[in-house]
Amino acid sequence: MSLTRRIAHNTIIQVAGKAISIALGLATIAMMTRYLGKVGFGQYTTITAFLQVFTIFVDMGLALMMVQMISKPNVVASPEGEIRESRLPNGVITESKLVSNFISLRFISILIFLALAPLIAIFIPSYSQVIKIGIAITAVSFFFGALIQVLMGVFQKHLHMERVAIAELVGRLFLVGFTVLAIFMQWSLYAFLGAMILGGAINFLCLFYFSRRFVKIRFQIDLAVWKSILKQCWPIALSIAFNLVYFKADTIILSLTRSQAEVGIYGATYRVLEIAIVFPIMFINLVLPFLTRSWANKNLDKFKNILQKSFDFLVIAAVPMVIAALFLGTRVMTLVAGQQFEASGLVLKFLIIATAIIFIGNLFGHIIVAIDKQKQMLKYYILTAIIGLIGYLILIPKYSYFGAAGMTIVAEVIIALAAFLIVWRTTKVAPKFMIFWKSLLASLIMAVPLYFLRGWNLFLLIAISGIIYFTTLYSIKGFSKEMIKEVVKLKS
Repeated sequence: MSLTRRIAHNTIIQVAGKAISIALGLATIAMMTRYLGKVGFGQYTTITAFLQVFTIFVDMGLALMMVQMISKPNVVASPEGEIRESRLPNGVITESKLVSNFISLRFISILIFLALAPLIAIFIPSYSQVIKIGIAITAVSFFFGALIQVLMGVFQKHLHMERVAIAELVGRLFLVGFTVLAIFMQWSLYAFLGAMILGGAINFLCLFYFSRRFVKIRFQIDLAVWKSILKQCWPIALSIAFNLVYFKADTIILSLTRSQAEVGIYGATYRVLEIAIVFPIMFINLVLPFLTRSWANKNLDKFKNILQKSFDFLVIAAVPMVIAALFLGTRVMTLVAGQQFEASGLVLKFLIIATAIIFIGNLFGHIIVAIDKQKQMLKYYILTAIIGLIGYLILIPKYSYFGAAGMTIVAEVIIALAAFLIVWRTTKVAPKFMIFWKSLLASLIMAVPLYFLRGWNLFLLIAISGIIYFTTLYSIKGFSKEMIKEVVKLKS
């Protein structure tokens, strides 16, 4: 089976699973926003954003670095029970041992940092007792989420992401079920936070069970391996720490300077966009091992081909998403979150631009890891953190969520451009923009029914616009029949 088909099949399987998970996720958001209201959902957003700060700090790039390290030629993919470390040549390590040390390192680090979160929250006077207690409860959910992130690398390498999709789907079902129960019983915000813990725990247990086919994981502290991991991770760790400033500082500053109702409006939009970002990240994570191998093997033609196809795929998805949101943003948010979140539709029209930039920026950010140039990105993360923090502190108190959204766009542009320049300087490879212009033309044609038929049923309008977009794109050779055949062909 060709590389394109292997990646495509895994992507399709994930998309199918993710489509169901996303539907369940949107259903959960819809129930929560309507039941909790702007203030209650604002408290929920503040709690999760506060904990995400600690999770990102302790991330250290472990999830991303593990995919890169276990994809290298010196890692033996056989289960540890079949190979003894003592019989391996110098510099060669089993995948099981490497993964075990990654998981153990993440376990200890996340345990320490998440224990600090409730203690720090106690001393923030603007946070209510509900938020402080909620942070202590929800920390357990983020503990499972942090372990899941690292464990996913095993399935990314072996291109068996269908197991990840199944585990996530099972976790989502428990989350939705408990959410419905909480609403029926008219429980408080704490019950919804408990539902997050249950869903995360089920997801992790399923994923851990599935991983046994590829690796044998046990708690392991090998200081030599930890030293090697940390030596390679520290540039990513610092980059993520500074990345945190512009990525999550907006919600934190909003929660400290504006009302919880405004946090709820901004948070509802962010929740929808976090779902939209899932697909490109999922796709790029599948591509990363092949980018790493082709670069390590000095196969520049293959590297260039994978980069170009990945860029084209992301552009085809991102451009119509932006155009559609400009026309349908308010209707989408009121459908998802309810009429009282109508203002979220205006915020969506700003943040959708940042989301499209993230689509492309994530690709070049992952390539940075594949070509081992993380250190060069550090200065740009520092610069963006400084500009972002100053911008948030000036704009959010004055312009609320619009200031936050506008500054987020600026920050994402800086990071995406920096990553692109480093990739180009290192590899001398840059994507061609032919598909971008074709996608833009098809999206503008798609905009015609979005404008003139804007009073129609939302789902019907989306379906018509999608048909027009892909038909137009195909007719102007934005994608070919051969490409479709290669993706859907089941035989090697």
